[in-house]
This record gives sequence, C-alpha cells and structure tokens, in this order.
Amino acid sequence: MKQIGILSDTHSYLDERILKHLKDCDEIWHAGDIGSLEVTDRLGQLPGKLRVVYGNIDSGEIRKEFKLNENFKVDGVKVLMTHIAGRPGRYPPRVKEIVKDVRPKIFVCGHSHICLVQHNKEFNLIHINPGAAGKHGFHKKRTLVKLDIDGVKIENLRVVELGNR
Repeated sequence: MKQIGILSDTHSYLDERILKHLKDCDEIWHAGDIGSLEVTDRLGQLPGKLRVVYGNIDSGEIRKEFKLNENFKVDGVKVLMTHIAGRPGRYPPRVKEIVKDVRPKIFVCGHSHICLVQHNKEFNLIHINPGAAGKHGFHKKRTLVKLDIDGVKIENLRVVELGNR
C-alpha cells in the first residue's frame, strides 16, 4: 500500500503543518501554482517521490522544471494531473481530450482554491482538487488531500485541514 499526499496552490508558502502531513507519504503530488522552487526543493527533501505540474502563476524557471500535465501509474491506478481543469461536467475541451486519451482513475487539478473530491460519472474517475495549501487567495481554510493506493484500490481518502489562511 502507498500513501499519497496531494496539494496545490502553495503560492511560495510551505509551513511545518504541510510537511508534517506529508513526511510519511510514499508519493507527494503538487498540482501547480507552486510559486517558488524553494517549495519543491523542500518537498523533494521528504522521502516520498515528488510529482509536480506547473500552474498559471508559475515562472518560466518553474515551467522549465515541470510540465503542464503529468500522467503516470501508481500500482495499478492511472493518474492524470494538471493545474487548470474546471470541475466534473465542466472540463474545458483541452482537458476533456486528455482525459479521454489517458482514461485515468484519479484526476488531480488545482487553481480554484476550492477543495473538491467527486466521482465523475462521465469519465468514471475520481476528481480531486485539494484546495489551496498556501495563504494567498480567497479561500478561508488551507487544505490538502491524502489517500492510499493498494494495487488497484483507492482507499482512506481524506481531506486534511491545515488551518486558516
């Protein structure tokens, strides 16, 4: 079984609460709007494998380091991650095409600063937007998402509140 930590929209902010919740994760996924390479450098010091996509506020330096989209497999579970994706039933054409092509079981995005975990019936996937872990934006609570992957099973999915913005 692999424990996964998912976050987004750090906007250059990374505190001890975030690190505490991710320190035992086998993988850490950051869905964009990193803000600074210091964030990914610090996350990269944790034992878990780091997977990252860039977001709309990220600099050219960050965009050279990371891709717009990532698709990968963890055990038997296909994952697609991008920053701007909308929500189930409202994916933009670019995202719909990638989802149709990749056919992920888990689809991770960020951007909205609104934590949302929802089954997307149209594409038979779990849509995960972990909300915003940073302090920049309109959100009131900082959040991230954790889950376990065991073979092809996705288990123990939970939202972690990190405190007020």
